[in-house]
Amino acid sequence: MMSAFQNATVVMIHGAWADGSSWEPVIRRLEKEGLRVVAAPIPLTSLSDDAAALRRTIARTNGPVIVAGHAYAGAVVGTAHDERVKALVYIAALAPDEGETVAEVFYRDEPHAKAPKLAPDADGFIWMPDESFAEAFAQNATVEQIALCRAVQRPISVKCIQQPVTAPAWKNKPSWYLLAEEDRMINPKTQRFMAERMKATIRSFAVDHTPLLTAPDKVAAIILEAAKTALQEEGQ
Repeated sequence: MMSAFQNATVVMIHGAWADGSSWEPVIRRLEKEGLRVVAAPIPLTSLSDDAAALRRTIARTNGPVIVAGHAYAGAVVGTAHDERVKALVYIAALAPDEGETVAEVFYRDEPHAKAPKLAPDADGFIWMPDESFAEAFAQNATVEQIALCRAVQRPISVKCIQQPVTAPAWKNKPSWYLLAEEDRMINPKTQRFMAERMKATIRSFAVDHTPLLTAPDKVAAIILEAAKTALQEEGQ
């Protein structure tokens, strides 16, 4: 397995209210399998800024790339048009189509009863209420994980969710989608709608919105599946 992955890199993109450390349990698992992993440090200041940060991260890699994104970062994954990107992986992620905004797909279906009430501050940034990390963001996480999520949260600009996307990369690259059946942030019905529209390979599990922390084995498995399939097709 390691020889199959020796030239490949997984580029991971964190979602809103998080940073690259949210992928830490998955990074460890993938590196054990021989994959190189790089977390893209997106600024969450606008979708265009985040796409530029992803491009800079991909430019630092060599060989084939698999791009994986969580939640909001699905919109950023959709900007990965580089020819070296061989597969896209969406983890409970938003996947707007051309002309849509993140907000439009996020609010497509009714919210969960425990979903946070989100509103921008005076500077145009949206923060997660502290109590919502345990109630909606990752209700299956440990007390320690919740505390860390609260401590390192990074706000997302309204510009990120109001900018219409251009033609997404999933229209011409193979895609995988981990559907979180117990998600309280993004309605699972919305996730299925997006995944089926993308014609993604869907893997559905009884996990919360942040399986990067609460079900990292399942997240690593779908990324490994995407990498193996895409690289075999490329003759790697």
